[in-house]
Amino acid sequence: MDKKNTAIIGLQWGDEGKGKIVDYLADKFNSVVRFQGGNNAGHTIKVDDKTFKLSLLPSGVVQGKYSVIGSGVVVDPKALFSEIENIKKQGLEVNHTNLVIADNACLILSIHRELDQLLEQQKGENKIGTTCRGIGPAYEDQVGRRALHLSDLFDDKVLNQRLDNLLFFHNLLRKSLGANEVRKSEILQEINQFKDKILPFAKSPYEISLELKKRSPVMFEGAQGALLDVSFGTFPFVTSSNTMAGQVALGSCLGVADLKQTLGILKAYTTRVGSGPFPTELNNEIGQHLAVKGQEIGTVTGRNRRCGWFDACLIRYTVKLCNVKEVALTKLDVLDGLDKVKICVGYKIDGKIYDYLPLSQHLWQRIEPIYEEMTGWQESTFGAQSLNDLPIQAQDYVKKIEELCNVKASIISTGPKREQTILR
Repeated sequence: MDKKNTAIIGLQWGDEGKGKIVDYLADKFNSVVRFQGGNNAGHTIKVDDKTFKLSLLPSGVVQGKYSVIGSGVVVDPKALFSEIENIKKQGLEVNHTNLVIADNACLILSIHRELDQLLEQQKGENKIGTTCRGIGPAYEDQVGRRALHLSDLFDDKVLNQRLDNLLFFHNLLRKSLGANEVRKSEILQEINQFKDKILPFAKSPYEISLELKKRSPVMFEGAQGALLDVSFGTFPFVTSSNTMAGQVALGSCLGVADLKQTLGILKAYTTRVGSGPFPTELNNEIGQHLAVKGQEIGTVTGRNRRCGWFDACLIRYTVKLCNVKEVALTKLDVLDGLDKVKICVGYKIDGKIYDYLPLSQHLWQRIEPIYEEMTGWQESTFGAQSLNDLPIQAQDYVKKIEELCNVKASIISTGPKREQTILR
């Protein structure tokens, strides 16, 4: 890939292996920016004998890059400092010289986490599958113009005014859900526990933009996947933020023209966590094989992921919306040993053929996937470092994905470590 400002975007329902790819490419960049989401998604990075599990911190901290938590991120200070302490124990130093937080980022407090749990419980069988970490309620407060920003902590008068507004709304909602009201003194006590620790990291978006201009090229790191985008994903089974590449211009402290290219990340099969449509889901031995061999357990949630065949219809959709020309294909080795592999090339719904996933929820239950079947491979692809090291059937599988999705697989991951990668 060219050394220019690049967004790294997951093209499925998250868990595509972005953490490894971001870490693998980090030495090509001088800065890494998280531009949306919160601590509701996890990146796992393996370096030698160490495994780093990041949720809120940009993956660039592993290599000591200038790292930014951008204005599009919602920040839980409790989770942030817990994460910083964990990686400090593994020998990584994180402080306000190599990590900054946009001071207009929204804060997640205990009232957001509690509300998330209350609302999810209230839905009963119609649960969305949220992580209950307060992400959604924090974004709702931002849209409702009652959010608490990091910059509000600098002035006690402003902080008190903002809290009055915030608690007026939350206590009305809590009362309707049968929960106790929260007193302002309780929230102030909570804030005072992290206030002096977090303020040294705060920096204005303007100052961050100037610093990023000096420290280009910049990598923009997304959380979750494009199909979980609140506007274009499988609504309502989505996250609370925009996860598409367009969000870079709003959540990174830089502008539209500063994004020069987008690298899509996709898994060699499909997974998703929680509720929602999944046309190629496999509730059989092959699905179990993918789950076990792929270690499909959420980094943050600990929940088992649903597994299924690769779905080219989904990828064509997200490739177009994120303007992707090149992709990193991960976990190819998980398909080793299967006699046959399948790729979904279309859907049949009530006799009509679709080459994309319609967003009309009433159609989802009637989808019949149309598959193209290919010969599998018995040889191991694990750890392969060149395309010629792959069995010919695996090479054919990669080519078929490129052809169906109109992309180039410029990176192929064959294991969790940096060196287990094919760079084309």
